[in-house]
Amino acid sequence: MTRSLIRNFCIIAHIDHGKSTLADRFIQRAKLVTDRDWQDQVLDSMDIERERGITIKSQAVSLPYEARDGKLYELNLVDTPGHVDFTYEVSRAISSCEGALLLVDATQGVEAQTLSNMYLALEHDLEIIPVINKIDLPGADIAGVIHQIENELGIDEDQIVQVSAKEGLGVDDLLETIVARIPPPTGDPDAPLKSIIFDSNYDPYRGVIMHIRVFDGTLQVNEAIRMWSNESEYDVEELGKFRVGLEKAQKLYAGDVGYLFAGIKNISDVRVGDTITSRKRPCETPMPGFRPVKPVVFSSIFPVDANEYEELIKGMEKLTLNDASLTYEKDNSAALGFGFKCGFLGLLHLEVVQERLEREFDLNIVLTAPSVRYRLKLKNGTDIMVESPHDFPDPGTIDAAWEPYIKASIMTPTVYLGNVMSLCVEKRGIQTGMHYLDERRVEITYEMPLAEVLYDFYDKLKSCSRGYASFDYDLADYRETQLAKLDILVNGKPVDALSQLLYREHAASRGRIICRKLRDEIPRHQFKIPIQGAIGGTIVARETIPALRKDVTAKCYGGDITRKRKLLEKQKEGKKRMKMVGNVELPQSAFLSALKGEES
Repeated sequence: MTRSLIRNFCIIAHIDHGKSTLADRFIQRAKLVTDRDWQDQVLDSMDIERERGITIKSQAVSLPYEARDGKLYELNLVDTPGHVDFTYEVSRAISSCEGALLLVDATQGVEAQTLSNMYLALEHDLEIIPVINKIDLPGADIAGVIHQIENELGIDEDQIVQVSAKEGLGVDDLLETIVARIPPPTGDPDAPLKSIIFDSNYDPYRGVIMHIRVFDGTLQVNEAIRMWSNESEYDVEELGKFRVGLEKAQKLYAGDVGYLFAGIKNISDVRVGDTITSRKRPCETPMPGFRPVKPVVFSSIFPVDANEYEELIKGMEKLTLNDASLTYEKDNSAALGFGFKCGFLGLLHLEVVQERLEREFDLNIVLTAPSVRYRLKLKNGTDIMVESPHDFPDPGTIDAAWEPYIKASIMTPTVYLGNVMSLCVEKRGIQTGMHYLDERRVEITYEMPLAEVLYDFYDKLKSCSRGYASFDYDLADYRETQLAKLDILVNGKPVDALSQLLYREHAASRGRIICRKLRDEIPRHQFKIPIQGAIGGTIVARETIPALRKDVTAKCYGGDITRKRKLLEKQKEGKKRMKMVGNVELPQSAFLSALKGEES
């Protein structure tokens, strides 16, 4: 197909504005799936995506479309996630496109992630088509949303397309707008091969499958290719396009989006963002790749059974191939054994990784308390970065500590403004701006510590605004803080997997919450179990799990009281000895409950 008939575009929006539903309508128009095999959210291939109703992985599909001018076009669509934790997925999808559909919910209007994704598309010089979705709903405020798009996004009303993805209204007009306004891909099919890997995953039978966009040259089956980053060389075994499944092709030309098998079994040879070129006729310079991922939340993952460590290694390797934003390195814990210290883009990202490891690789795992990266200056003049309580030095050696701050943008209906501001103040936020979008919606900006957003901020924001507030953030800078390490002692022994780094004033209350939760989760033993929260040598919280009682005097009927006292003293000595040598087994549910937010 000639390049003038190809259109590469993605769908970007805030979470739950209807991206996957619109992709469904496009696929139905292209008749790629029969009515018998149809299911909603056809591009969301993971069970966790269907259960949560969110897109986690970007998915590509090539759609044949016969336009009103009689020509047959090829539309290469990438459906992207909407949650702030998966912005890296969106940035990689955008790099393979020339245009973007910016979807706005007719009942919700412009939200925080709408703005963030639009700026991301503008950085890559994409042609943006604003689309108002859900126009069929009774609560749709089309005039108000048009006003927001003009004021907030600076886009003229005559460029806006109105659709109902659920009912299919306006979808044909949108397809015509895509053909008319999104430019065809540039590139020379006769130039040296230059293509970029924008995604990848693992097939257990055939090895790594690479998702590529060809910018220059022509790629064909049996051609010898070279990876730019490590100069490893392979022969192309299979090429093809993304339909709803995979459709083989003999060649991919400049401008095409497709997949590539080369029999690669060594996962470390493939890097997302790497350039693929020809061995015989290589290109002179590589593609610029993607901006390096910056994890903001850190947690360690350990197998419940130490014998599953090798399976965890294989699972992490295959998962990072499919999720380029996950970073990890080896870690060790006295309580949990060998594992990995991981970096995530947010708490939802952490939850998704945990569920995927458990479901896709059948692993039982435990995660330590999530933390952020702190900067410490020691009294000897050296600066260090600390991501976990395990690396926290002796408080007496610390001269000063800094924690990361974020610039938070929150959009909320004005009726909930007071609730949202109270929550931000509670989380140590400093208000820096307020902007009324219209008479019913307001945008407020805050600077607040990233650590305060980790646990339950997003849930509390949704609760106090009845689900109407939206939240987006960017990392700002580091600011001085008072830092403390909270240790949790069970039966007098510290459990390093439950240790946390916290703002000093909040450490004691957090310790009390964790102790109460552990008291409810740890089963009773034959002896009393004290659970304590400690900051240095100071105990700031304590709960006690009572011992299992056994009536040892039941066999004594009648006789002197000294007989019963003798048995009770004997039992007391036995329990004391048992407490000294006995180990307290912590169930997995105890670790999980300690990591959750405050008690409701």
